[in-house]
Amino acid sequence: MFVDSHCHLDFPELRENLASCLQAMADHQVSHALCVAVTLPGLPGVLEVAASAPNLFASVGVHPDYEDVVEPDVDQLLQLAEHPKVVAIGETGLDYYRLQGDLEWQRERFRVHIRAARAARKPLIIHTRSAAEDTLRILREEGAEAVGGVMHCFTESWETAQQAMDMGFLISFSGIVTFRNAVTLKDVARRVPLDRMLIETDSPYLAPVPHRGKTNQPGWVRHVAEEIAKLREVDVAEIGQATTRNFFERFLAAR
Repeated sequence: MFVDSHCHLDFPELRENLASCLQAMADHQVSHALCVAVTLPGLPGVLEVAASAPNLFASVGVHPDYEDVVEPDVDQLLQLAEHPKVVAIGETGLDYYRLQGDLEWQRERFRVHIRAARAARKPLIIHTRSAAEDTLRILREEGAEAVGGVMHCFTESWETAQQAMDMGFLISFSGIVTFRNAVTLKDVARRVPLDRMLIETDSPYLAPVPHRGKTNQPGWVRHVAEEIAKLREVDVAEIGQATTRNFFERFLAAR
């Protein structure tokens, strides 16, 4: 079995075909999926999708790419995290690739999410792009190791992965690891211990080979597992078992 640890089933591309997405998950032995929030106004849609099936779960958070949106505070995130389907805080973090200028607001939003996660005792879903140094620094300064979580859609160096794992974070690989030019990432996928690994689609984005360029979906997370199994020269069932166990232990153990 496999688990898609990060997807956006509430996005229109997938929400309009939710029934077929769920059937494809079953067909590909994908047992569970975590539907990740990116804004507060969009959260009701995330929760609606998560409530539609017993094997779907949700997070609450505001993505760092969204600049002109309602800013959450700790109390608000705590209240929203009480929903029975919410198992994580995020996605949160830093993105210096898409946005430029004074990004202190982004760093402050990140700190708010970490404080909320610590108070709620729920793991964090971390987005970081072109901002690894500041991401790790703020995680340390805010004591994020108390709750841990996942470095989602990981594309950073092995050294960054090591530092994140030292703080109790899992490393999640998306369809990018199947891309031919992802040489550095493939090396990281060979080296991350299996008990510190997750797999994801980040659908509807980043469809893995052999579906690259199409609208991604949770059922295709199996291809991520197959690529990692090939890189590590192990059976794909070993990757599925390890990443499924890691997901349950990190996100569902306290339920």
